[in-house]
Amino acid sequence: MIYLQLFWSFFQIGLFSIGGGYAALPIIQSQVVDKNHWLTLTEFADVITISQMTPGPIAINASSFVGIRMGGILGAVIATFGCVLPSCIIVLSLAVIYYKYRGLSTAQGILNGLRPAVVALIASAGISLVILALWNEGKISGKITDLNFLAVGIFAAALFILRKWKPNPILIMIAAGILGGFIYPYIK
Repeated sequence: MIYLQLFWSFFQIGLFSIGGGYAALPIIQSQVVDKNHWLTLTEFADVITISQMTPGPIAINASSFVGIRMGGILGAVIATFGCVLPSCIIVLSLAVIYYKYRGLSTAQGILNGLRPAVVALIASAGISLVILALWNEGKISGKITDLNFLAVGIFAAALFILRKWKPNPILIMIAAGILGGFIYPYIK
């Protein structure tokens, strides 16, 4: 039964995550955390972090991680296949349609209309992750004591360094992870 649930959940993620990458995060969160309760919100953030550090798309990496946790190697294969299958079908279908009707202004209008929606999905996912990272309970509250000041400091420093000197973001992630690994065990 879990294999069918994994396939169907990640099939839906693959089917409805238009825009890919970060645009898929709210859909993945809805399926994995909210609906099926396979991961907690904190575990979901960890999976997204790991997915960012490994090669490949976020949805594929997330499907592999969740699949292996819920159903072992076979679960990972089924979840990943479920995630990839809709894209294969849609891309093949759209390629045929696009090459046939690419000159129509309606086709360009549809693509222009999708862009703002994709930006909104990415912004929603980003805001959710910032809230989870900077507030102790993962929810914004009016109390200043609920703010994780160390996380705010690491966030601000990383953002400043990224904007000022534009280093490789992977180096910033590694440095932030090392810093957190040394400091967090002593403050909890």
